Amino acid sequence: PGGAAAAPLPEEDCMRLNPSFVGIALSSLLAIDLWASKRLGVCAGEGSAWGSARPLMKVIEVSGHGIPWLLGTFYGLCQSDSSAAREVLLNLLFALLLDLVMVAVVKGLVKRPRPTHNKMDMFVTISVDKYSFPSGHATRAALVCRFVLRHLVLAVPLRILVVLWALIVSISRVMLGRHNMTDVLFGLVLGYALYSVVERCWLSPLNAPALFALW
Repeated sequence: PGGAAAAPLPEEDCMRLNPSFVGIALSSLLAIDLWASKRLGVCAGEGSAWGSARPLMKVIEVSGHGIPWLLGTFYGLCQSDSSAAREVLLNLLFALLLDLVMVAVVKGLVKRPRPTHNKMDMFVTISVDKYSFPSGHATRAALVCRFVLRHLVLAVPLRILVVLWALIVSISRVMLGRHNMTDVLFGLVLGYALYSVVERCWLSPLNAPALFALW
C-alpha cells in the first residue's frame, strides 16, 4: 500500500550509501596523490614542462638502480684486502638483496599500476617493475643513505651530499613520472626500516663464518 512504511535497507546497502569517514578520507588522499604526482611529473616526456632535463633525471635514475649498487658492492668485496671493509661490504650486499626481495614482495602484493603518464623506458626492469608501489629507488636510497652515514667515516660535506643524493633520487621518481608521491614516501619509510633489520641481523665472522671464508 502507498501509506505503508518502506522496508529497511539491508545493512550492507546502508554501508554503501553511507561510506565511512575513513573511506572518504582515503579516497580523497588518493585523488590528491594522483593529481599532484601528475602535476609534478615535469620530466615525464620530452614534451613535458622540464623535458630538456629528462636525460639528467635518467642518469640520476641509474645512480639509484639496484644493479650498479650490487655489482659495485660485489666488486669491492672481491677486491678488498681489509677484514673490516669486507664485513661492511658483505652487510651492504645483504642489505641490497634484502631491499630487492622486500620491494618485489610488496609490489607483487599491492599491484598498483604505474602512473599513466609514465614512459616504460626504465633501465633494466623485471616483471614486478610494471607495478608502482613502493618505489624501489626511494627504498634503496634511504637504506644506502643510513648505511653509509653509519658505517663510513665521511667529512661533513660528503655526508650532506649523501643525504642530498637520496633526496634527489627520490624526487626524480615523481618528476620522471615513474611513481606517485605515496610510492616514494612509503619507499623512504621502508628503506629506513630495512636498515634497522640489517643492523639487528648484522653479519660478522662470529655469526656467519662460512660467508667470510669465501673471501
